[in-house]
Amino acid sequence: MDQFIGDTADVVEVDEPVSPTGQYFNSSVLSISILAALEFEIPIDGVQSNFLLKTLFLPINPRFSSIMVRDEHGVKQWKRVEVKLEDHVHVPIFPDGLSLESYDEYLQEYLSKIAIERLPQSRPLWEVHLIKYPTSNAAGTGVFKLHHALGDGFSLMGALFNCLRRADNPSLPLTFPSSKQGLISSDSNNRRRSIFKRVTDILSMFINTTSDFAWSILKSSFVEDDWTPIRAGNEGVEFRPITISTVTFSLDQIKQIKDKLGGTINDVITGIIFYGTRLYMQKSGPPGSSNSHSTALVLLNTRIINNYQISIKEMMNKPDSKSPWGNRFGFLHVSIPDSADAEMVNPLNFIHKVRGIIKRKRGSLGVYFTGELLEMMRKTRGPETTAQYVHSTLKNTSMAITNMIGPMEQMSLADHPIRGLYYMVAGSPQSLTVTIVSYMGELRVTVGAEKGFINEKLYISCLENAFTRIFKAAVCNP
Repeated sequence: MDQFIGDTADVVEVDEPVSPTGQYFNSSVLSISILAALEFEIPIDGVQSNFLLKTLFLPINPRFSSIMVRDEHGVKQWKRVEVKLEDHVHVPIFPDGLSLESYDEYLQEYLSKIAIERLPQSRPLWEVHLIKYPTSNAAGTGVFKLHHALGDGFSLMGALFNCLRRADNPSLPLTFPSSKQGLISSDSNNRRRSIFKRVTDILSMFINTTSDFAWSILKSSFVEDDWTPIRAGNEGVEFRPITISTVTFSLDQIKQIKDKLGGTINDVITGIIFYGTRLYMQKSGPPGSSNSHSTALVLLNTRIINNYQISIKEMMNKPDSKSPWGNRFGFLHVSIPDSADAEMVNPLNFIHKVRGIIKRKRGSLGVYFTGELLEMMRKTRGPETTAQYVHSTLKNTSMAITNMIGPMEQMSLADHPIRGLYYMVAGSPQSLTVTIVSYMGELRVTVGAEKGFINEKLYISCLENAFTRIFKAAVCNP
């Protein structure tokens, strides 16, 4: 039987074709999911999960009530089915009366377990896990596991935010930081310079696009990163257990660094992650580890977004929105700056180098040409072959970095205030994944690390060390 045919649900109607990216992420070689965790301030024993899922979650998008099947032509389709909520809600049982630290460990083990489990293809590709035990960070934790074939982080986290309300006043909408960045304003008094700049920008874009597109093909096909303390270089990494750890930074302090150095908040936090990664490689690897060839895949949202909050509303309510539902992102191959001695290097160099690399790549069309290459490959060689190419793109690099913008106010679900929020991408053939989300004036950095290979506590410590050094160098000792 085809693995995408459901055999336990009653078919209702055929909805829509599965997007190419949805097919790649739910294939024989890839099964990528997103875990989104909500940390509640009060116990969640009284949460009516089935009622909330039925009234708030399922109506958001038909894919939450659909399974992936093949039609008579072998083309994958989303097919609506009757959702049995009891099959999607899981409430684990831990021993009673343990310490918060012990429940931290139980939660860690549970997240590690569900991260590597494939979602059953016989029912809609999502689950909810309610951990009703207190931990160091929460009185209870709710975890959504959503298959990446349903949509990207923007879609799925947007759906989650759509279910939540402001804790201080549920009648008011959640608000989000502005996503505008890098806008170029014209200067009417300098038209000649503007014309010259346009010519040089076009020439630079052509050169950068050619270089990035060629390098992307090489990285996906032939050129692998060095084997290092963050890249095992072995097959089957995506099926190995991971640890999920978090660290929190002040968004105001990140902004202070940005104001001193220029660029964007993303430039600063990516620089901190890269510097912390090199510190970890030097501490945990042989001499020269911090000088190895290592590449990060930085995920880039390709939607036309002027206002994040409006874009989420449009995505939920308008089929022809400029911010459509689905997987709308690309990968940027960003080389992690090397250093013979990460302990002695000027930490601000990482911010400047990262800003320069990302700025150049933003002025390139390499991401879009890569998307066209994947589409041509899908049409000529099929989605499974294309999925293998995407798998190689991930496997040949050392880590992935992705970020989301979260609400500025505290959220609540059914009058249960949410203290913290984080997420992780699971199922990638990489030993290290780092995600970032903002919430209530803080940046939560989450590290998904291959268990037994990467020392997650040391890595988190190196991230904190990198942040402290960069903040002192940029703000305290300018």
